[in-house]
Amino acid sequence: MATSVNHRVQKRRDALRASGLRPVQIWVPDTRRAGFTEECRRQSKVVSASEALDTEFDAFADDALADMDEEVSK
Repeated sequence: MATSVNHRVQKRRDALRASGLRPVQIWVPDTRRAGFTEECRRQSKVVSASEALDTEFDAFADDALADMDEEVSK
């Protein structure tokens, strides 16, 4: 007799739970929604404008990347 899909799915979920995992639900933006592209563009411009005013960020990011390079090369 064939195993039902629901039974196989439940068996897999039980195995994942037994291994210490738990299911989560993640809500993400609906990229098909009207106005999504325009909102992305608006937010990108806001971030870009704020980064242009933060003159110390580039130096901070360069230092962080240099630290990472040093750790990798060890």
